[in-house]
Order: sequence, then C-alpha cells, then structure tokens
Amino acid sequence: MSTLNRPKSPHTPTAIKKGEKEDSFWDKFSTLGRKRGTREVKKVQEEGKYAIDSPGSPSQYDIPPEDYALREHEQRAVIDPQSISDPEVIKLQRILVDWINDELAEQRIIVQHLEEDMYDGQVLHKLWEKLTGKKLDVPEVTQSEQGQHEKLNIVLKAVNHTLGFHQKIPKWSVASVHSKNIVAILHLLVALVRHFRAPVRLPENVFVTVVIAEKNAGVLNAQKFQEQITSEYDDLGMRCEKDAFDTLINCAPDKLAVVKKSLITFVNKHLAKLNFEISDLNTDFRDGVYLCLLMGLLGGFFVPLHEFHLTPQDVDQMVSNVAFAFDLMQDVGLPKPKARPEDIVNMDLKSTLRVLYSLFTMFKDYA
Repeated sequence: MSTLNRPKSPHTPTAIKKGEKEDSFWDKFSTLGRKRGTREVKKVQEEGKYAIDSPGSPSQYDIPPEDYALREHEQRAVIDPQSISDPEVIKLQRILVDWINDELAEQRIIVQHLEEDMYDGQVLHKLWEKLTGKKLDVPEVTQSEQGQHEKLNIVLKAVNHTLGFHQKIPKWSVASVHSKNIVAILHLLVALVRHFRAPVRLPENVFVTVVIAEKNAGVLNAQKFQEQITSEYDDLGMRCEKDAFDTLINCAPDKLAVVKKSLITFVNKHLAKLNFEISDLNTDFRDGVYLCLLMGLLGGFFVPLHEFHLTPQDVDQMVSNVAFAFDLMQDVGLPKPKARPEDIVNMDLKSTLRVLYSLFTMFKDYA
C-alpha cells in the first residue's frame, strides 16, 4: 500500500524490442524460472491452471529454440509484455488507479501501480470497507508472507461474498493476486466497479494475451490465450438510457421530492392493508421484503412466506428477496426491470425509483 511518502513502485517493464536476442522475452522467462523456488513455482502453476480454465481462444505460440528451466509437466503462465503496453490496457489501469485513490482519499492512501499496491490485500481491505460501509476484523499491517496470505484470504472471501461468488469460481485467487498477476487483479477491480456502480467509464473490449508454457517429454509447448477483461459498456451494467429520473436527481431536486412523496403515498396505500408503512424509499426496500409483499397486494395473490426471507440475515438473502420480487413483476405482465437486484440492495435511488414507478404506472388505479 502506498502512502504520501512512499517511494515510487517499479515501473512496468517496456516491451522487448525486436531483435534483442540476449535480453529477449524468452531469455528473461528462463532466468525467472531458474530463480524461483518451490513455493513460487506452486503459485505459478496455480496461475497456469487459472489461465487455462479462463475463457479465451487458444493459439499455438512460436517456441524459440533455446531451452528454459521448466520441469517435466510443469506449467507456467506469463503476460505477453506487448499486452501490458497496449494503450487500452494502460488506460484501464489508470482509470482503476484513479478510482481507488478517489475512494480512499480521506484515508490518505495513494495507489500508484496495481500490481505493487494490491497484492497484499491491505488496499483491497480498505477499499472493501469503504464501498460496503462495513468493518473487517483483520490486522491492519502484515509484514510476513504468511501473514499477507492469511489476510488476503480473509479479504478475498469477504469480497467474493459481496460480489456473489458463492458457487461460481471467480477469475482471481489468493495465489494469483499475491503473485501480482495483473490479469487477476484487473478482473477483480472491474468486478468491483461493476457491482458498486462506480462513476467511471471503463474502456470497452479490453483484451490481454496470456502465454501458457508446459514441458512434456522434454518438449516445450506454449500457447497464447486472448483474455477479455472488459466487454461492451452496456454489459458492464453502468450505462443505461437517460430518463426522467436522471433529470430529476441531477437537475430538479425539488421535483424529485414531489415524485418520492407520490410513490411513498402509493406504496403505503397498499401496505396499510397489512399494517405496514414505509418512509424512506432508499432504505426501506433494500431487503426486498416490502417489495415481495407489495407485489402480492398489487397482483391480488398471496405470496407464500416460505418463498422469500421475511427477516433476511445477510446481503445474499436480501438479493434473493429482490430477485424473487422481480420474478413476480414479470408474472403480472411487467417487463423485466433494467435494474439488478443488487442495485436495490445497494440502495441505488434511481434504480429503486424506476422499479416503483413501473408499479405505479401499472397499478395506480388499483384500489
């Protein structure tokens, strides 16, 4: 983690110039292999397995004649240096660095290089706490490698839980992040930007090339994979068509207050049948309970209590409730909401207003 007084982290090496044989990419690859110990080899093997399992189209990579130190059946993954120097990759890293620094400015934390500043989990710990408003019981500073691994393991579990990776396997791991795998770190940060609707615009369709090398029967084979980091901007869930709520929130706060009051009146008119009442659109719907009950009242059907969590205990149960309410909306003929369940749980006001307004439009004359 960088502070205001920390020395600059080493710069990312520039791409190897064509024709420089003694200092070629593959020569460095060989030197790296000879220097790494057993522990580092295990890390790199895990990276290799990750890269192989990750999406991408494999293609055979030209193998230089010189041998480099790979054990039999050993796999190793490295990033093609040309990918790191790609303008879009550089732009993506700069945007992510600026975003992290903006989020953590009050804590006087300055990130300069993602690989050097994110690998030990300390910055990620502070970023997760800032984004979620929660506290994580882990040591503030860890110096030993074992301590870093233990802290990073706890932090990543919390991050994965927040991002909804309970059954799906994320494109990052403790080993890949701690070994400063920039691809894994980029995947992780892009996922956080997407989940928390960060006010940044990421470059679209950013790819990097991952090279996988393996030795079998004394023969070196290598393939390169095109790994996609970002997709179309719409797919990231951060861009939607401008509508009246953008104008209300950004330009007409007085009119926004009138709209919110009207929606609260509409909701309470129906929730009163169950002796419930809401007062804050931003917070009262985040657990999905009122939304499920409201759909039953508006649709004229009973919602079995076992179908949703009446007293949700965590974010997962809240998301499940909202997702269930969205299903009920489609059952009564409403289009699928543009918002995600996570948006409602994260108290995104515009998303909540859009969902409730769609209900108001359809059921405003319903007694």
